[in-house]
Amino acid sequence: MDFTKMQGLGNDYVYVDCFRQQVNDPQRLAVQISDRHFGVGSDGLILICPSNAADVKMRMFNADGSEAQMCGNGIRCLAKYVYDHKLVPPGHEFSVPGQETFSASLRIETGRGILTVGLETDGNDNAARICVNMGQPILKASEIPVAIDAEQVVDIALPIDEQELSMTCVSMGNPHAVFFCEDLDAIDLTYIGPLLEHHDLFPQRINVHFVKPDSPREFTMRTWERGSGITLACGTGACACAVAGVLIGRCQRLVRAHLPGGDLDLNWSDTDNCVYMTGPAQEVFQGTWPDANP
Repeated sequence: MDFTKMQGLGNDYVYVDCFRQQVNDPQRLAVQISDRHFGVGSDGLILICPSNAADVKMRMFNADGSEAQMCGNGIRCLAKYVYDHKLVPPGHEFSVPGQETFSASLRIETGRGILTVGLETDGNDNAARICVNMGQPILKASEIPVAIDAEQVVDIALPIDEQELSMTCVSMGNPHAVFFCEDLDAIDLTYIGPLLEHHDLFPQRINVHFVKPDSPREFTMRTWERGSGITLACGTGACACAVAGVLIGRCQRLVRAHLPGGDLDLNWSDTDNCVYMTGPAQEVFQGTWPDANP
């Protein structure tokens, strides 16, 4: 089986082109191929599939084999692969309300619905910078979901491990819990991440983010991803943190997120209520997986 390793801000995935080949057991393959000692090594597996509803379909599996609805860094990499490898003809211009216009676009079917992606190309006609309309954030507690007796989870106290954290929850098609703090280095993410991911409040588990505001226009964040652990970047998480920052008055709608793997530009538009995420994507290498029937 042929595969391509790609990364967006260090959030790395193994991609399989299912226009040309078939994956029979993606859960098992995700666990094996993601292993950083006995496999290729990645945060998960992403399948690039034909779609009857859009240009292409994305299926995303975490390193533990669980299937997730969306991945912000993953969808940027998928869009780059589709464009660079000419899997489908791209659409025309894509505009961010009140900001810039991208020359090409793709419509991608995901567990979050159909998302539109804008692409800026380099001198070799390869996608170099990608903007994704991530859709409108989901704020209703029961739809995130969070098992709490409240319409929304905004700046709510969460007692955990003899301390009290202030939590805001947002879904970008997948669930996120955001905790603002003043000292990221003081957070033992390897300890508290799993506690929060598997907390009884979250029936589908949760992605966990700790955020330090640097100014109203930028913040720094660290992430524990559901099913993958600590990652260098989380695109949907950065979007959720931007929304949370606006909801509690710590950020403006146009903001830059500093992640361990690099920066993302985010815009929670007051025109259409959608979150626009812009950042890079890179193809790392191609290879062949020895399992003939993955």
